[in-house]
Amino acid sequence: MDKPSIGIVGAGRLGTALARGLSGAGYEVAIINSRGVDSLSLQLSILMPGVRAMALPEMTGWADVIILAIPLPRYKEIDPVLLNGKIVIDAMNYWPPVDGKLPEFDAYSGSSSELVARNLPGARVIKTFNSVAYGELEEQALPSGTPNRRAIPLAGDDNEVKNIASMLIDAIGFEPVDLGGLAYGVLFQPDTELFNARLTKSQIINLVHKN
Repeated sequence: MDKPSIGIVGAGRLGTALARGLSGAGYEVAIINSRGVDSLSLQLSILMPGVRAMALPEMTGWADVIILAIPLPRYKEIDPVLLNGKIVIDAMNYWPPVDGKLPEFDAYSGSSSELVARNLPGARVIKTFNSVAYGELEEQALPSGTPNRRAIPLAGDDNEVKNIASMLIDAIGFEPVDLGGLAYGVLFQPDTELFNARLTKSQIINLVHKN
C-alpha cells in the first residue's frame, strides 16, 4: 500500500490537525463530523484545503485507513459493520472529567484500545496519535532524518498495520516508535510518563525499558 487513502472521523482540533498534516504530505484525506457534510464547507476551505468531506458510509467504503478522532463515548455510535476489514487508528483517550465515567473503561486497567478493538471485531485496530497535543502535531513536525526528532508511540497486533501507521507518523513529521502489541497502548495513555511527552525515539525506548 503506497499511499493509503485516509478517512478521519472527527473534525475537532485533533482531526483537523491530522487532516492538514496528512493532506500536506500528499495523502488523499476525507473527514466527517457529527453535523454532516454540509457543515464542513467553511472549515474545509479555510483550515483544510485539499481535504474532502464525506458521509460515514461513503468514507468507510472509500478509505483504506480510518482514524477515530472523536470523544471515546461516541465511537459506539459507529456501526461496526462499516469498519469490517478496515485499518482503524484509535486516536481516542478515556477522559472521565470530560466525557464522564464509562463503566466498561473505568473497570479496565489495560489499554482502552483493547476494548475498542473488542467492540469492532472486524477491524484491524492500532493505537497511535492519542498521546500528542493537537497543536504540537504542526508546531513540532520535522523532516525525516532530522536529529532528535520527536517520536510518537504506537501499539498494535498486526505488523502490516503497524508499518502503515509508522509511515503516516513519519509523513506528518515525527519518528514512529513501535512499543509492541495493542495491550502496550496502556504505556502512553493519559496520566502516564509517555503521554504528551516530548521525547525522541531512543528516549522513549530507554524509558520503557527502565520501567
